[in-house]
Amino acid sequence: MEPNVGPTPEGEPEFHPYHHPAAGWGAAKSVTRVLVGEKALVDGPRAIMRMNHERTGFDCPGCAWPDDTKGLHLDICENGIKHVTWEMTGKRVGPEFFAAHSVSELFEWSDFDLEDQGRLTGPMVYDPESDHYVPISWRDAFELVGRTLRELDDPNQASFYTSGRLGNEATFLYQLMARELGTNNLPDCSNMCHEASGRALTASLGTGKGTADLKDWETTDALFIMGVNAASNAPRMLTALAEAYDRGAQIVHINLLVEAAATRTIVPHDFTDMALFKSTRTSTLNLQVRIGGDMALLRGMSKAVLEQAKTDPKALDQEFIDRHTAYFDDYRAVCEATPWDEIERQSGIDRDGILKAAQVYREADRSIMSWCLGVSQHEHGVDTVREIVNLLLLRGNLGREGAGPSPVRGHSNVQGNRTCGIDHRPAEEFLNRLGEVCGIDPPREHGMDTVATIQAMRRGDVKVFVGMGGNFALAAPDTPYTYAALRTCDLTVQVSTKLNRSHLVHGRRALILPCLGRTEKDHQRGGIQSTSVEDSMSMVHLSIGMKRPASKHLLSEPAIIAGMARAALPDSATPWEWYIEDYDRIRDTMARTLDGFEDCNRRVRLPLGFRIKQPARELVFLTPSGQAEFSTAPLPDVVPAPGTLALGTMRSHDQWNTTIYSDNDRYRGIKNLRTLVFMNEDDMRERGVCEFDPVDIVATAKDGTHRRLDGYLAIPYDIPRGCAAGYMPEMNVLCAIGDYSLQSDQPLMKHVKVTIEAHA
Repeated sequence: MEPNVGPTPEGEPEFHPYHHPAAGWGAAKSVTRVLVGEKALVDGPRAIMRMNHERTGFDCPGCAWPDDTKGLHLDICENGIKHVTWEMTGKRVGPEFFAAHSVSELFEWSDFDLEDQGRLTGPMVYDPESDHYVPISWRDAFELVGRTLRELDDPNQASFYTSGRLGNEATFLYQLMARELGTNNLPDCSNMCHEASGRALTASLGTGKGTADLKDWETTDALFIMGVNAASNAPRMLTALAEAYDRGAQIVHINLLVEAAATRTIVPHDFTDMALFKSTRTSTLNLQVRIGGDMALLRGMSKAVLEQAKTDPKALDQEFIDRHTAYFDDYRAVCEATPWDEIERQSGIDRDGILKAAQVYREADRSIMSWCLGVSQHEHGVDTVREIVNLLLLRGNLGREGAGPSPVRGHSNVQGNRTCGIDHRPAEEFLNRLGEVCGIDPPREHGMDTVATIQAMRRGDVKVFVGMGGNFALAAPDTPYTYAALRTCDLTVQVSTKLNRSHLVHGRRALILPCLGRTEKDHQRGGIQSTSVEDSMSMVHLSIGMKRPASKHLLSEPAIIAGMARAALPDSATPWEWYIEDYDRIRDTMARTLDGFEDCNRRVRLPLGFRIKQPARELVFLTPSGQAEFSTAPLPDVVPAPGTLALGTMRSHDQWNTTIYSDNDRYRGIKNLRTLVFMNEDDMRERGVCEFDPVDIVATAKDGTHRRLDGYLAIPYDIPRGCAAGYMPEMNVLCAIGDYSLQSDQPLMKHVKVTIEAHA
């Protein structure tokens, strides 16, 4: 079952390698086309001037890159503008649309065409007799949810999923509702992306977040950017990279592909550079590591630093190691015992390249290591992130300006979701505080994450699925299995702004509950409300919508959650309606419950908001040893078996998560094509495959079963031998539901074992 995702191509597929700067005039042209296409020539520029502005604007619903610390008035990017304009469309999907189109018919539409119909206008319920969604009142919708939840034999038969767009206040109410019901089944999108990062950082440092902030990026001597295509996934990072290069910092990109962000850029808000077509380099070294080989590269860098320390003691920060770390001698022994030829074989990089990276690291007084899903979505993602920390500890790159670990979160508030309680494995201390402050008895048994929820739905053990935002059916692995799991449910509830695939892959009963977008004004009894979000560097700030809602029938996410909660918990002492009148009341409760949110109503209104205190940044380590802990995991074997390839999934440039804007991928030179696979030319030649030849891709799961995609077009690309890449969500079909990391429980989206042959 292959998803039909993108729009109808406008012409024949084209491939022309991209050699231009990232951003710059290409981004400006793209933004202009979007504004014209969505007829947003008035609202679009207004939104651009309000997006990411402290205290008076709304937070970009795209990535979680921090707001500029220098008061930049155009702290925006191409993909952020696309995302906002897509939300502000004038098109509407109301009862008339659903009356005209059955669910069976809509299921055959592409995902682009579904979302392109516009904004949802009111709550809808699925009518199985007519196979149509029909209108339902909010009161009746809430009662359906509440009655179904009340009738469950066990609250663990429900699961409450969260995407990264949900604000902190809604997040807090959502987890409170689930726990008052009696379940910790709170899967989230982090279970599929950065779970490995959180678990690794917690094990090594006692905190699940990075310690570096944007000011550290502005003062560091060396940046190591791993497993991320910043030009598409965190475009505002380009400004930081250009500024770092201009001040003489070293910038090392470590990735499967040499992406546009790893070459040069023209920052669009730098009007002089735009006028002069002047680009700035964004890297000083590029290393193309094989899929899964990052850990070996990092081990090699550590080995080189330790070898240098034998003749130059300054290569290590021995004082930091002695005072603040544990198990250093064990780690040194592991590095010494790992032979260079194995490091080269597993990383796919020769010793000379590894030594160059190690030299940059050794000569820098302060270093930051940043990474994204190219590192975390692997079987050994936790070990790899811990190896990042190992390397940082060798030279004391922690707890001082310009240094530290810095994961890149790809969704606007996924980090805030976890901070505010979306965690299927909550800490006992958090549950105790939640129970004390909110007057409930929260369950202690761990809940289900994303993969476990899908498996439980398929078995019939989870009967109610609630999705707060996102497009779960497309984002999850093993598409046919996930579809079947959702259809097994008694009730599925999707809180959304636009029509998407998850509305059409539903349970026996189904609700679509449309909510306000990030750009829209949220009117409640206490006036226009603001919500807060947390960026990827732990800054919490307010977001205030600017537009009239797309429909008078839309409710805010907090209001929808409160409505479901009151219906499901009619005797609850929680003041759900009182909370919705004024979100400051929610924040007051959060301040009493969440570490780091003390006095948050005042602090969140400060310029740029406030930063949640990170103990590890202050060299306080909440680990069993009370120190930062070196890890000693052995290197995994990631070299593909003969005849097989390792395949990683990724976004195109004209895409945000599962939302597809076009069939183009400008930065990789692709036009009018998504059903493709990027391959090394030697691997293609070995298989008798030429450019644009159709190929069949067969994935072999851990349990020996196979999944396939036929007729994809092969594109020769600068990619290591033995590796291949293509777009999600189409290629999620290849990742079996049982193929998840035993370290993080994340689906192995970046390391699928496949064979590729010429199409039969």
